Order: sequence, then structure tokens, then C-alpha cells
Amino acid sequence: MLLNPDDYEQARQSRDPHFDGRVFVGVVTTGIYCRPICPVRVPKKENVRLYSTAAAAAEAGFRPCLRCRPESSPGTPAWMGSSHTVSRALQLIARGAMHDGSVTQLAQQLGIGARQLSRLFQQHLGVTPIAVANTQRLHFAKKLIDETHMPMAEVCYAAGFSSVRRFNAVFQQTYQCPPLALRKQRALVQTKHSDGIQIRLNYRPPFNWRAMLEYLAARSIPGVEKVDGNTYHRTIALGEETGEIKVEFLENTNTALLTIFCAQTRDLYQIVERVRVMFDLKAVSTEIEAYLSKDPLLQTLIEQHSGIRVPVAWDGFEVGVRAIVGQQVSVKGATTLVSRLAQRCGSVYSNKHCSDLQVIFPTPKQILTSSLDGLGITTRRVASIKAMAQAVENQELRFDGSMSSDEFVERSTQIPGIGPWTAQYIALRALNDPDAFPHADLILLRAAAGKEVPLTPKQLLEISQRWRPWRAYAVMLLWRDYALRMKK
Repeated sequence: MLLNPDDYEQARQSRDPHFDGRVFVGVVTTGIYCRPICPVRVPKKENVRLYSTAAAAAEAGFRPCLRCRPESSPGTPAWMGSSHTVSRALQLIARGAMHDGSVTQLAQQLGIGARQLSRLFQQHLGVTPIAVANTQRLHFAKKLIDETHMPMAEVCYAAGFSSVRRFNAVFQQTYQCPPLALRKQRALVQTKHSDGIQIRLNYRPPFNWRAMLEYLAARSIPGVEKVDGNTYHRTIALGEETGEIKVEFLENTNTALLTIFCAQTRDLYQIVERVRVMFDLKAVSTEIEAYLSKDPLLQTLIEQHSGIRVPVAWDGFEVGVRAIVGQQVSVKGATTLVSRLAQRCGSVYSNKHCSDLQVIFPTPKQILTSSLDGLGITTRRVASIKAMAQAVENQELRFDGSMSSDEFVERSTQIPGIGPWTAQYIALRALNDPDAFPHADLILLRAAAGKEVPLTPKQLLEISQRWRPWRAYAVMLLWRDYALRMKK
């Protein structure tokens, strides 16, 4: 979608990093599109065209800049300026839905027709779903070429191209040279790192990643995940493939260094996108905080805790199990119980690079075929976990973005033992919905009341209407502030 240059002129002139990934600058005199932070001489206003997505700039005939590398921008959140349906579609595309599928199949997952989906994309983004998928595929391949030592054939398939011939043709057309020539032109960003693949993930400031790591550390499942200083480790599974990731936050760089350890490289794109979502790396904190600061209650919290993001679970089913186990149990107690469950039902992970990782969290099928007796989990909650696992196996519950939060909560609460709080908490941590809001949460009711008598769920829900559509960020602010107050 073409943007008004007047709205972004100051950001463009100052190379403001807060707009990186939110706007792309097409330069008509060179035929190249750049990030607003590109170090080259700022082109004249009359010579630029501004686009909301890289796909829109590419569709307009511009090719990506080799200097600022648009493929390295933080990316635009799926929910920024898009309809709810388009937001969900973008999440599915980011998970690789278009690698082997079509627009028709994508639309079916969303419960609408292909023509309607294409029309919504044109209306909100100015491009087709195919154009978005193609640009993401191209950008990811370029990033792998620049930042890894992977052979070109592996880069081709990891990025979702169906053949090396097609891969070479697209790069020749876009960059006017073959992929191998691009690699020879650049010094690799990374050095060899054992058998892992390192990829740099940028984000916009401010980002209080220490607060996020503290939140994850308190809830990390021993054997499955670990937080160590400024680094997060965990085991992962995609289909039959298992592996391990390490995410290290680099001081004063607005960059997280992701290291992926896995035997196969075809799932790299999905792993990278899931990590971006997990740590909310695409969020535009300045815009979110400016909106929430209009509320006197949140204004003070934002001044004290700027850069708070929403941690999304790597695996929605995993956080669902944890939410059920954690009913009326302390965070520490829930962690102990979930770790026992993982050790009994999960798969042993032996190819470890972090010695504290030993198990892959169990799949719904493993839960259904395992006994949960003797773990310290009540019979009622065992039944709820089994029922949720069956619902996931039957595709009645999905964590891939194809279900809206309202639909997810409605279906979840039909499962015995899952009430509104549990369903809303799972939605907050699993669906990447910026407006998810567990309004019945006891801590939230206390935090929002300050030193007064705790609010009722109905009162909090009414107050939260002025925080929409960013209520998930309000939740994290309130939880963070309350946790720090309790430590004093």
C-alpha cells in the first residue's frame, strides 16, 4: 500500500529506527527500495515512494537494497493496520502456509473464499497473498546467503523454493546476479558455530528483554527450557524433526542472536518466525505505549517499565497444559508438576548443546497414550489435559493463527475443567493476539486496583475497554509492576 510521504518525512530524514520495517522507501531514480535507516544519502522527497510492506514495494517494480538489506528489518506485526482476517492470514503465511499450499487452501483455513481473501489483502496491504509469501521467501533466502555458510541448495529449500532452478531465476531477476555471486560480494556476518546456524534478529527499541527473560525464567520447564543470564535455551519439535534453539540478547544493539541446532534445514523459516513471535520482536513499542499512556493508571507504569512485550509460547499446547496444571497452584508448584509430566511423557533429547536440556515436550498424542497417574496432578486436571489433547488432535483447537481469540476461548471453555480464565490465559500466551485479556486473573484484579480493594472481573473488563486493542500489553505491564512491588 502506497503511503503519504508527508507522514514519514521527519522519520526518513532522521533515519528513525522506530520506523524500521514499518515503511519501505522506493527510490524512483535508482529503482531500489530501502529501509528508512539506510546509511546512503537521503534521497529527495520528490524521488521517493513509500510503501507499508516490502511486498508492495517489490510489486511496484523496486528491487531490494544491498546496502541496508530490507530482509533484515524487524518486520511489521501482522496486526498493524490490517483487518482481523488479514492478520490471521499473515500469521499463517509466516508459519509457512504458502510454501506448499495455495491461496485457496489458505482461505479455507480461515473459513472464507479465495477471492474474498485476495480482495482483503489488496484493500489493507495493496498486494496479494502470493506477493507477500514470495517476498518473505526471497528475503529469508537473502538473509541465509548473507549470514550463514549453508550450501545454496539448502538455502533454496529452507526458504521455501520448490526447485534450485526457480530459486536461481528469482534471484537473477531481482538482484540481477545469481545467489552465489551475492554471497561472494559480502563478508559473512557470522563465523562458524559448531553445527548450529546463527541468524541475527533485529527489533525496534525500546525493548525490555530483561523483563521478558525474568518472566520466562520463573516459568521455564526444567529439562525442556532454561534461561541463563541474557540467553534463552529450549528443545523444539516440528513434525518428526527435533532440535534446540538458543536466543541471546546482545547488549546495546537492538539485536537478538538466534542459534538453531537441527539436522534438517527445511524448517528454518518456520523456526525463525516462531522465535520472532515468541519474543514479540515485531512489536512497535513506541506506538503501543503512546496509546496506553493516555490512561493515567498505565502512564506511570510505562514510564517505569518501558519496552514491555508479550511473551508468546513456543508451543500453544505446552502452555495450555501448563495453564491447566497451574490452576490454584503457585508458579513454582506448576513448574514442578509440568516438568514431571514432560519427563514421563516426552521424548528423550540426546543431541544436546545445552547440558540442562534433556526432553522434548510431549505432543497431544503422547499425552493421550501415557498415564499421568502419580505425578501429583489431580484426577480432574488430568482429565482436562487429556480432553484438551484430544481436541487438538481432532483439530477442534488450533494454535496456528487460523482461529480467532474469541473462537478459541469459546471452544476451550467447552472442555471440562477449562474455565474463562484458563482459556483467556492460553489465548494470551499462545495466539499472538495483542488484545487478549484474562480479565478474571486474580493478580490482574489486584494490580489494576493499586492499593484499593481488588476489582471484580466485570469492573476490570469495563476499565480495559479504553486499553483496546493493546490489552495484552496492559496485562504484562500490570503483572510486571505487581511482581516488583511484591519483592519489596
